[in-house]
Amino acid sequence: MSSLVSILIPCYNAERWIDQAIESALAQTWPEKEVIVIDDGSTDSSVDVIKTFDDRIRWETGPNRGGNVVRNRLLEQADGDWLQYLDADDYLLPNKIASQMRFLATAPQTDIVYGPVTLEHRYDDVVRREQLTIPAPHDEWVLLARWFLPQTGAALWRKVAIEDVGGWKPDQPCCQEHELYLRLLIAGKRFTHCVLGGAIYRQWSDQTVCKRDLREVHRRRLKIEQEAEDYLKKVGQLTPARLSAINQGRFEIARIAWRYDQALAQGIMATVQRSHPEFIPVGNAAPWHYQLAWRLLGFPRAQQLADWRRRWFARHDAVVGADG
Repeated sequence: MSSLVSILIPCYNAERWIDQAIESALAQTWPEKEVIVIDDGSTDSSVDVIKTFDDRIRWETGPNRGGNVVRNRLLEQADGDWLQYLDADDYLLPNKIASQMRFLATAPQTDIVYGPVTLEHRYDDVVRREQLTIPAPHDEWVLLARWFLPQTGAALWRKVAIEDVGGWKPDQPCCQEHELYLRLLIAGKRFTHCVLGGAIYRQWSDQTVCKRDLREVHRRRLKIEQEAEDYLKKVGQLTPARLSAINQGRFEIARIAWRYDQALAQGIMATVQRSHPEFIPVGNAAPWHYQLAWRLLGFPRAQQLADWRRRWFARHDAVVGADG
């Protein structure tokens, strides 16, 4: 299998990271590749770094327009049949593209191949890595609802599939790949899971798109959950597993939202009750003691008990630390 892969790097104020991102793209062992970088009006020295790569890459710069506008411009510039998006503060391991392209030879009808992503937690001089595996069974509707479909760089995207659904949504401020995943699924594009990864997703700042406005992230995610439920219901494909996954996603949002807006959290749980009256939460967000409180007392009281339990353990740990 020999297909050109376009490695597409949007950059905004990433002078600290952009060199490694580009180097990791150029170091890909897949021979048929091109690297395109678009700077989105950076005010730091990102462009100066990009210029040092000379004719090894194609690049341009312009006014700040937002991440998805730049991704669409990269889409227009790409000559490859397959796309590897790479955010400027992330990087790829050398065999990432080659491994997934060889896998695609065994699944030629695929439009999006996705694999595990490795989180690289980096604060000051401390670096810790954590691979996020994608749990089976690989029903992409379930994975979308549970937010298990991976970050942008972990996938390879067939160019025409993204073009068919109109590209990236220009005014989507967060949950960007998930919004695109939703439209691709609605359009019937074919997803295939691959156990091979190779994308490194850095976690280094509280000011990234997905962290700086948690309320907006939750609002956008809830919209995706609702659109997925509405579509699956309309086409008769809302299986029990998918319904449970959608409401588990809502529940997990509600648990976090309780910390900043209890009325919002209770409103989310009212939606869960209407959607799935028999819903029982599971997983790490609902350990056995929380489930017991939920069953006996309901969501608000379970949350109040969880708050009390958290404060008690915090005080206990503080006392132990002082005594130690």
